[in-house]
Amino acid sequence: EVQLVESGGGLVQPGGSLRLSCAASGFTFGSYAMSWVRQAPGKGLEWVSGIGASGGITDTINSRFTISRDNAKNTLYLELNSLKPEDTAVYYCAKGGSNWVHAAMDYWGKGTLVTVSS
Repeated sequence: EVQLVESGGGLVQPGGSLRLSCAASGFTFGSYAMSWVRQAPGKGLEWVSGIGASGGITDTINSRFTISRDNAKNTLYLELNSLKPEDTAVYYCAKGGSNWVHAAMDYWGKGTLVTVSS
């Protein structure tokens, strides 16, 4: 059974940083691309960042966010820097259906809430 468990969310002041983690199990983690997707209050899903299976290829919606992975630990990360109130959202970890960084996502975690507020 595929499981994706996010952690690391919380309340942070504008300009602050957070590091989100996603612990994966139930599949060969190093063979699949992974992504982070967020949903702000009252809004739809927004893709944030993706990383290929080997970690060599990444893509992101802006340079304040950095995605990485540790295939030895079956863990995906998202570093959020210079946070703004508009970054407030539930952040979801998602598994891609192949090793391609923009593969369609087939499994999702339950999310971790990031709140940016003073």
